[in-house]
Amino acid sequence: MCNQCCLSQLACCCGTAACSLCCGCCPKIKQSTGTRFMYALYFMLVTVICVVMMSPTVEKEMQEHIPFYSDMCDKLSAGENCKDLVGYSAVYKVCFGMACFFFFFCIFTIRVQSSTDCRAAIHNGFWCFKFVALLACCAGGFFLPNQETFLEVWRYVGAVGGFFFLLIQLMLLVEFAHRWNQNWTSGVKYNKLWYAALALVTLLLFTVAVAALVFMALFYTHSEACYLNKIFLGINGSLCLLVSLLAISPCIQSIQPMSGLLQPGVISVYVMYLTFSALSSKPIEMVEENGVNVTVCVFPYSSGDESGKRIATGVGTVILFCCILYSCLTSTTRRSSTALRVYRPSVQENERARCCFCWGDDSDEFEEEEKKTGGGQDVMYDERDGTIYSYAYFHFVFFLGSLYVMMTVTNWFHYDNAKIEKLLDGSWSVFWIKMASSWVCLLLYMGTLVAPMLCPKRFEA
Repeated sequence: MCNQCCLSQLACCCGTAACSLCCGCCPKIKQSTGTRFMYALYFMLVTVICVVMMSPTVEKEMQEHIPFYSDMCDKLSAGENCKDLVGYSAVYKVCFGMACFFFFFCIFTIRVQSSTDCRAAIHNGFWCFKFVALLACCAGGFFLPNQETFLEVWRYVGAVGGFFFLLIQLMLLVEFAHRWNQNWTSGVKYNKLWYAALALVTLLLFTVAVAALVFMALFYTHSEACYLNKIFLGINGSLCLLVSLLAISPCIQSIQPMSGLLQPGVISVYVMYLTFSALSSKPIEMVEENGVNVTVCVFPYSSGDESGKRIATGVGTVILFCCILYSCLTSTTRRSSTALRVYRPSVQENERARCCFCWGDDSDEFEEEEKKTGGGQDVMYDERDGTIYSYAYFHFVFFLGSLYVMMTVTNWFHYDNAKIEKLLDGSWSVFWIKMASSWVCLLLYMGTLVAPMLCPKRFEA
């Protein structure tokens, strides 16, 4: 049985067979889901490498533990102490290779509509060869001519691509909020416990949002300074209250009866997170107290608590990874693709309320066809009759995600002195990007409420 599982894994790496785990107790997996998780695994691997490259201790550790380190750097033409293999320039080159890899597959899989297409077979299999190709692309960035010109141009390309990825991420959040409310509300007519769950979660979300607002008002404002913080906290708090009242207003309820307080609760929590991230990224301010300059409007970790700073950086990095994975893995399903245009959610007759609704797939209604993988995990080939998601768009989202990772890890425009420890530290560019993102998120959600009222004929279908 173990040999059969090993053979199946070999067929996955070097052939078109679907990938699965050797553990037979694992739940069934769809071929389309397994393929997307494999690409996500490659994506996260390169992302971790980029994070490691930005660590200020990498160069020091390499010097101490690698013998003949200086000679190796000279032979590789990597600069003094291999400075070209670490830091922002290395991240730009590695992410350039990853972006080229996904962009090539985006072009390669355009208009693939059948899983029997030879291009679909390459997309769904041959993982060992694709891994080698990804490594070759990432390594190739270090051999590009005119490095300084490349880094300057690629920085602006990354900023544009990262901005579009951020928009997709915000659109998906709005779609997620609508879908959550729609799914749980549909179960109320069968079981009143769903109404209690809906009310409890809504109350919890608004409690978190208000608590976050109070927390920032205490730690990020000062009686004699931080006027910008006070203004933006007031604006974002007022906008969250506005969209909450708008969601339950009679004019919106008459057109969208599924609109409730759960959606603005989700949006408010995320807006508060973006606001906190923006204020944490803002350069510090100082005021004079008793003849001494004192740092104000900062959370305690920013004033010397190194352990707290590491915790905050770790949390910020985890949130970054989760957002990237969610955007890449869910933005390609048919249901989630509706988030890329303004829409009015409607109740489906066969809608079934469930706690884990977000993991539902477009392929829920296909006729299950399973294949035993030598005692391992069962694979359901859900693309027998055709593809269930756009391969080209899937790779395009990962292409934009590559640019977003590159810009985030290098602290957006301030890449010269960027280190992974400064992921949440002072940078005006990060501050304005995060603050603008919170406003865009609120405008997108407000658009899903108001648009059907302004253009009713367009949304009748």
